Amino acid sequence: MATDPSATLTTLARLGFAARGLLYLVIAYLVLTAGRTEDPAGALGYLASGAGWWLLVLITAGFVAYGVWRLSDAAFNIERHEAGRKGLGERIGAGASGIVHLFLAWQAVRLLRGAAQSNGNGAEQGAETALHLPGGQLLLIVGGLVLLGVGIAQLVQTYTLKFCQSLDGRVARKEWVKWTGRGGYAARGLVFLITGYFLLRAGFAEQASRAGGMQEALAWLTSPWDTIVALGLALFGIFSLVEARYRVIHDVPVEGMARQARAKLPV
Repeated sequence: MATDPSATLTTLARLGFAARGLLYLVIAYLVLTAGRTEDPAGALGYLASGAGWWLLVLITAGFVAYGVWRLSDAAFNIERHEAGRKGLGERIGAGASGIVHLFLAWQAVRLLRGAAQSNGNGAEQGAETALHLPGGQLLLIVGGLVLLGVGIAQLVQTYTLKFCQSLDGRVARKEWVKWTGRGGYAARGLVFLITGYFLLRAGFAEQASRAGGMQEALAWLTSPWDTIVALGLALFGIFSLVEARYRVIHDVPVEGMARQARAKLPV
């Protein structure tokens, strides 16, 4: 029996949302139970250390799936983004998200194969590389502004509830789903704002050591804010699991895209 490519891509997307949710739950668990702050890469390293090898395998597969789905959305507009600059920006964001998740999957594969784990500040290392490029200071400043913009957009969603628009209507109307999403997006928004601030100060000072990612942002927060944000990240993980089950994922017009590709081939 032939496999439906559209159904396969839908399954990949759901697997990806589940993997993202599990990873955020691990990050929150480490903060709440051990006071240990980690970014996604660090949480993968924690699982690889023996704390959850099989969970790492599942998350790795999920990130590959999610990355493929997001890149497919960027290329073929699977999620039906509107025409114009706004839709183009959303597709570019989808492509960037796909690349990030495939990179995390690559890191996880290296961990599964026993490759040495980097204990450095990934944001600092990236900033150091950028500063050695022509216009590197400007790159850091622009990157910081982008992160601030993403953080603000996440916080706006806590008011607009845009994150519910992609869910099945019966689930999206449930109050617990709305508040789970609100808490999750508020926490993520705050983390983006802090990391954006870190990158801006690194750019203005031209000091890579002043950059920081999620791990540094969580460590920078004082009590009780670190606990509150960790709880919010746990809520984001739960909301991602809700998306894995109830997100409306549009069918992919695979046959139509194939016909368009064949029509462009030279006769």
